[in-house]
Amino acid sequence: MSLFDVFNVAGSAMSAQAQRLNTVASNLANADSTTSSTGQPYRAKQVVFSAVPVAGSQASGVKVLEVVEDASPPRMVYDPKNPVADEKGYVAMPNVNVVEEMVNMISASRSYQTNVETMNAAKTMLLKTLTIGQ
Repeated sequence: MSLFDVFNVAGSAMSAQAQRLNTVASNLANADSTTSSTGQPYRAKQVVFSAVPVAGSQASGVKVLEVVEDASPPRMVYDPKNPVADEKGYVAMPNVNVVEEMVNMISASRSYQTNVETMNAAKTMLLKTLTIGQ
């Protein structure tokens, strides 16, 4: 694997982690909303990654294969005064677990940061290579 492949691999990982961060932000933004645009409670979304070959190399990068909805049931909260409450007084809230989303956010941001550092290390090595023989 050449040093230039490092840029392709790290770049694909940064792109995938950025999309993961956007998904986490969407989940956190809708954690307390009672209805979504469909009229149903918002469903948490998760990204699914897939390895993809880098063109002209044996290295593999990563891409977001799809964004799937979490199949867990909505969180039921007793709030009889809420206008969207059912006949028993329960309101269906999004199935977003804020703690899990925070863990996903930290994991994605650390991964993004690690890939930036990898690209910087590869850039430094290429610059050092140019000074050999001077």
